[in-house]
Amino acid sequence: MAYDALLLLSFGGPEGPDEVMPFLENVTRGRGVPRARLEAVAEHYHHFGGVSPINQQCRDLKAAIEADLTGHGLDVPVYWGNRNWRPFLADTLREMKADGVRRAAAFVTSAYSGYSCCRQYIEDIERARAEVDGAPEIDKLRTYFNHPGFVEPVIENTRAAYARLPENLRDEASLVFTAHSVPMAQPGREAYVEELNDVSALVAASVAPERPWALVYQSRSGPPTVPWLEPDVGDHLEKLRAGGTRAAVIVPIGFVSDHMEVKFDLDVEAAELATRIGLRIERAATAGTHPRFVAMVRELLLERDGAERPALGTLGPRPDTCAETCCRRPA
Repeated sequence: MAYDALLLLSFGGPEGPDEVMPFLENVTRGRGVPRARLEAVAEHYHHFGGVSPINQQCRDLKAAIEADLTGHGLDVPVYWGNRNWRPFLADTLREMKADGVRRAAAFVTSAYSGYSCCRQYIEDIERARAEVDGAPEIDKLRTYFNHPGFVEPVIENTRAAYARLPENLRDEASLVFTAHSVPMAQPGREAYVEELNDVSALVAASVAPERPWALVYQSRSGPPTVPWLEPDVGDHLEKLRAGGTRAAVIVPIGFVSDHMEVKFDLDVEAAELATRIGLRIERAATAGTHPRFVAMVRELLLERDGAERPALGTLGPRPDTCAETCCRRPA
C-alpha cells in the first residue's frame, strides 16, 4: 500500500462549557464575526451542556474504520486530528512522527468541493506540517459526495424518515435537502452548489421521484451585509406551509454526521418553527458510522493503489489531487 497510516481529519468541537467560547474564537479568528454572534452560537452548545457531538462521533468513526480495515486484512493505523480543537492536527502529526509514520492518507469529514469543504483542510495540513519538523507527508483523499458509500446511506436514511411520517402524509411530503451556507464570494462555491444539486437529485429520484424537492441552506454566520447562499431552511419551510404543504422530510445532505449544525439548527430551531406553523417534519439521519460509509473510507484508500473509482450521478469522480489554484482565497 502507498500509505503507512490513515488520518481522520475533522472540524473539532468543545467538550465542556468552559471550552465553548475559546473554541468559537478559534474557529472565527480573523473573520470579523461580531461578538454578539459568537455569544448566540455559544448558546447552541450550552443547550447540549457545552459539549459538541462531533468529537464522540469522530471517536466512533475512527473505531469503526479501524475494525473495517482489520477485518479486511489491512494493517493500517488510524490517527485523528482536528482543525479547530483538541486533538489539534499538529499534535496528531507529532504523534504520527514519533510512531514512525512517513506517509499517510487523510480522510476529511466533509464530502464536497470548495474552499471551506476541501481547500481549507489542505491548508490546515500544510500549516500543521510546517509546525512539526520531519512531519509525515499527508495526501488528502478525494471528495466523495457522489461515492456510493455516501449516497446509499443517505438514501436508506431518507426512506426511513419517510416511513416515520403518518401514512396519510407520506405521499404529499416534500423533500428538503439542507447544506451549510457559505458566502457567495467564497472560492469554489459554484462547484459546491453543483455537487449538492447532483447528489440531491440522485436521492430524490431514488426515494420519492414523484415528489417536489428543493436544496436549501442553513447555519450561516458572519455580517448580515455579506451575501450567502440561500434560501434559508426556515424561510423555505414557511413557504411550503403557506402553499398548503402539510409535511416535509429534511435531509442534511451537506453533512456526514449529526453534529451541532444538525442537532441544533435542524432538530431544535427548524423543528420548533415547523411546530409553530403546523408543518409535520421528519429529519433523515446522516451517514455517521453506517457500515457502507465506513467501507467507503477503505475503498477511497485503496483507490490510491489503483482500485476502481466509483461515482454516481452526472459529475464523475473528482481527481485525487486538486489543481494548485483550485478554490484558493485571493491574497
